Amino acid sequence: MTDAQPIILSRDDAGEFLLPAEMLAERFGWPTQTLRDMMRRGFVASRVERGEGEDAGRWRLTVRCGNRRWQAIVEADGTVGTQRVEVIPSAPPRTGR
Repeated sequence: MTDAQPIILSRDDAGEFLLPAEMLAERFGWPTQTLRDMMRRGFVASRVERGEGEDAGRWRLTVRCGNRRWQAIVEADGTVGTQRVEVIPSAPPRTGR
């Protein structure tokens, strides 16, 4: 997929990244409405980490929903560099003794 257009994220007036629901749903392999439903039910969590030292000017964005996690490195101009989606295994059931 060398012809793919780079993803460039915009930011709101407060400087917060705006993540299109369509893009995230596609990464998770879901219809957009499924992601929107999970957001409405409070099942989506996100974190933004600012790079330091040699990573200054970059951010790591993480969005977790259910057993899926999307992470991306975003450059200063908003271009998404590396990104990955992982399926996180559930923890084994606890055995009470």
